Amino acid sequence: QVQLVESGGGLVQPGGSLRLVCAASGTIFSFNAMGWYRQAPGKQRELVAHITNGGSTNYADSVKGRFTISRDNAKSTVYLQMNSLKPEDTAVYYCNAGGYYSGRYFPSPDYWGQGTQVTVSS
Repeated sequence: QVQLVESGGGLVQPGGSLRLVCAASGTIFSFNAMGWYRQAPGKQRELVAHITNGGSTNYADSVKGRFTISRDNAKSTVYLQMNSLKPEDTAVYYCNAGGYYSGRYFPSPDYWGQGTQVTVSS
């Protein structure tokens, strides 16, 4: 059973940067994709970015050009580099292990981290 633990969240001023880390207790290579989601108060959880085993990435339009997802299979770790942060990026960010099929990321319901809070405020 793979367990996911996120870290790296915090309070940052607009325009600042944070790097989120998702550490898996087991190998993530068995999942053909990993994703980062976020959920702001009163809103639905949304997919921010995903990355396949082959390194292909995709981003939500709201974060394109500002966020970068990457993975280190040897370390069973996924990263989310967030630059030029905006107040609307404030949310709890979650890591997920899932799959990418037919042009779409499918989150596994069984493999979620506990989340890490990101607050962008002056």
